[in-house]
Amino acid sequence: MTAATAQQRDPLKPVNPDTVLGALERAVAQGPDDVFLDFSGELLTYRDIDRMSTRLAHSFAELGITQGQTVVSVLDNNADLIVIWLAVNKLGAIWVPINTAYKGEFLRHQIADAGATLAICEVQYLPALTDIAGGAPELKRILVRGGDATSNAAEVAVDTVDAFRGTDETPIPAVTRPGDISCLIYRSGTTGPSKGCIFSHNYLCNQGRQWQQFVPQPRGEAVWTCLPLFHQSALGLVMSAMINRGRVAIEARFSVSTFWEEIERSGATRALIMASIFPWVAHAPDDDAMKRCIGQLHTVTGVPVTPEVRKIWQERFGVKFVNSFGYGQSEGVFIAFSPESDPAPLSSCGHIADEDFDVRIFDNEDVEVPPGEVGEIVYRPKAPNTMFSGFWHRPDATAEVWRNLWMHTGDLGRIEDGYLYFVDRKKDYLRSRGENISSFEVERTLVSHSAISEAAVHSVETGRGEDCVKATIVLKEGASLTEEELCRWSIDHLPYFAVPRYVEFRSTLTRTPNGKIQKYHLRAEGVTTTTWDREAAGMVVRRR
Repeated sequence: MTAATAQQRDPLKPVNPDTVLGALERAVAQGPDDVFLDFSGELLTYRDIDRMSTRLAHSFAELGITQGQTVVSVLDNNADLIVIWLAVNKLGAIWVPINTAYKGEFLRHQIADAGATLAICEVQYLPALTDIAGGAPELKRILVRGGDATSNAAEVAVDTVDAFRGTDETPIPAVTRPGDISCLIYRSGTTGPSKGCIFSHNYLCNQGRQWQQFVPQPRGEAVWTCLPLFHQSALGLVMSAMINRGRVAIEARFSVSTFWEEIERSGATRALIMASIFPWVAHAPDDDAMKRCIGQLHTVTGVPVTPEVRKIWQERFGVKFVNSFGYGQSEGVFIAFSPESDPAPLSSCGHIADEDFDVRIFDNEDVEVPPGEVGEIVYRPKAPNTMFSGFWHRPDATAEVWRNLWMHTGDLGRIEDGYLYFVDRKKDYLRSRGENISSFEVERTLVSHSAISEAAVHSVETGRGEDCVKATIVLKEGASLTEEELCRWSIDHLPYFAVPRYVEFRSTLTRTPNGKIQKYHLRAEGVTTTTWDREAAGMVVRRR
């Protein structure tokens, strides 16, 4: 494919086959000096990123990284994260970004499951990695970003990233094909450990194309996000920019006090934010930057948004389109969405993405239900490599969700007049602070406490639009433990977003005849008179 051919291409049209590196190559050929990434004012062009990733790829090759191997990153939002991804892919290897809040068993499981020999982390996360290195037997080396490589780890060699940035810019012959794996994104398990979703190169490229449809970004205009790049949504924006030679402004973390300053500085006309950010910004006091930015943001995307908050963003900030539509999952991204040019009913998830997927509603026997009736949302692709390629090293789990050659979402919904409506969750999973949470992994952590015999972690509806996490606990005979003591222990052993808000001690847990805890009873009971609430107790859990 020549650069001239690439210039004639419509970025909204499916490109099969395609690769992440092919998209980068086209962007470099068409606009090498166009700004690609803006990290809090650090501007990097497409040529910059291409050269930096090539130099790093040569260094990774010297470290023994070859085609098909996995490389883990535990990094905050910064340019190195994107450079590492592309460098790994240039060798035909597989990038595995991990949530920076993970520690202990959460972190150990994903590194060990991926089978990574090399990990790259921020200096502040080094202790968490060295603590679990003995439980990840294939991990041989850690590269540290932003500090020295001082470590007492005996199991792994520890060096700095700076020592391996390299100088060799010799182009690396392409070894990847559209169906090859670009990265693994681990999704929280609900009945077992987290599973790695296999993302092919073409799947990521298709995500970028879908984002261009969902959040159109005129060339030359910037889109802003503070979402972490170890999550799929932010990566979709990066791919969207790459296929359309756009610019992405990425902030390390969200701050109410600097939100409008960053929007003004970056010149962003579009933004992708978490649902919880909408009301925080909507109810924040006026400031000079906010006043100067009235009307600058054309589209703001996030799910869900209440009618009251939507109105504030539109009337107070001059946002033309508050895009709260969309339904998808790691395995298939957008099954439904609705761009501004084709609005959908506010109660819906948007139009079925019928260019990419065949979407149906099935009953429990995998028989399609009549239009408008509730059942499980299922789908399958209309082109190869346009959704995930299965779960890493878990063929049985892959086969289970692909029953009868349909991808089963585990969610309940209905279809009316071409619009998808989400009804309820069929799976037993939780969501808090924008993160999916594995109840299995939280429970396994809690029962590692010397005083706890059993733990059931489940959701409690509070009207916030997200779940609040409750832990129902059975103590060991003769053990003594208070709710506050357990909460403080949890802060040290769980990701901040997985620390239960509610705790209740009980003598027993109700079980089914085959021994499974009946969580639906616990969810139905919700917050009881004997439930302890850490917010009411004045305890605040912050990201560290």
